[in-house]
Amino acid sequence: MSRKAGKLGRGVALVGAGMSKFGSFADKTTRDLFVEAYSAMVKTVDKGMETRDIQSIYVGNFSSDLFEGQGHIAPIMADWIGLVPKPATRVEAACASGGLALRQAVIAVASGLYDIVLASGTEKMTNLPTERVTDTLASASDILYEACCGFTFPGLYAAIASAYMDKYGATPEDFMRVGIKNHRNGALNPKAQFNSSIRDIMNARIEKAKQKGQPVPNWKEELDFLRDPQANPIVAWPMRLFDCSPITDGAACLLLVAEDLAQNFSSKPIYIIGSGHGSDHALHEREELTSINSARVAAQEAYAMAGVKPQDIQIAEVHDCFTIAELVASEDLGFFKPGEGYKATREGVTARDGAKPINTSGGLKAKGHPVGASGIGQVVEIWHQMRAEAGQRQVPGKDIRLALTHNVGATGGTCVVHIFNRR
Repeated sequence: MSRKAGKLGRGVALVGAGMSKFGSFADKTTRDLFVEAYSAMVKTVDKGMETRDIQSIYVGNFSSDLFEGQGHIAPIMADWIGLVPKPATRVEAACASGGLALRQAVIAVASGLYDIVLASGTEKMTNLPTERVTDTLASASDILYEACCGFTFPGLYAAIASAYMDKYGATPEDFMRVGIKNHRNGALNPKAQFNSSIRDIMNARIEKAKQKGQPVPNWKEELDFLRDPQANPIVAWPMRLFDCSPITDGAACLLLVAEDLAQNFSSKPIYIIGSGHGSDHALHEREELTSINSARVAAQEAYAMAGVKPQDIQIAEVHDCFTIAELVASEDLGFFKPGEGYKATREGVTARDGAKPINTSGGLKAKGHPVGASGIGQVVEIWHQMRAEAGQRQVPGKDIRLALTHNVGATGGTCVVHIFNRR
């Protein structure tokens, strides 16, 4: 029996969006980061808001239990921004926790249960040493068949990258080009963890060698630097250090309201017109590695709900936890045919000034990846771009009316896609 495309019971508007600085903050707690993100969001609500008017809060968080030893995090975040005794719900879906928190908030408003809802995400990852962060993240994979065999997420995505190269003829340099593009965007984002382009990093290393009287590397361009195993060591072939998103602390918040209330809060609201959610097998069970079916399912649901097609989307923030993930996402979302994503990147199609800009924020790769907050952070970028408030990284020459976010959990066990409209 065929199922009709899902529809929202009523319109949902985004009227405020803010995030903390993403990075490594030894002197800050999750609570500090959350308050910073909430305060930044409040400032974006054009016509003002009162915290007491928020009726419910959804908090995306993967594992404060393991990262910080703190469970039951949603009511704590509610307390620190003055929302107690309003209902507070933690949403966990690995790296898609933020995107799923947003979807739950959308459903809550669209259903008529609430009129004003806070969707948020937070993660404080740098309290642990790198090896324990790796183990914590690995718990989002299949521990019986993947983690127990030594697969970490760099290894899992390296398997995807190897399969993609074998099937479509891509090269490691094609993954490097994704990193170059996203670092170039991140260099323009004051909230990004990495505010430097790959060229900036390369030139700084050259200058440092000169100052120390050491041999000066013979790098002429970014690809020379990224090919150098000393500068960019292999983590899990073909994924190198600069193919991997960093370990990050950060938080982000969004204010959602019923469509008929939008003009009370904002002179330029953004409307959420499509929401899709899919699941997939663990990586070891899949028939093919070069596509994530949950992303295809989520995208199809979101497109159908919004009544749009992939070619209608003008700008997107996609889940690039590793550089290969952006290429696969661009194909799963229907922007490019299978095996054509890396060619589009080579040709500059996905650059900030290209025909289909992807990850103008710097993406998870450069902006940072505090896993519970990443899906919400993607929407913050869309908010600024659609309102022409992204500063130096504003996409040139586009009146952005339709945008998309794509947030993946683990290797695609969960995927959430949202579509945004400016009227």
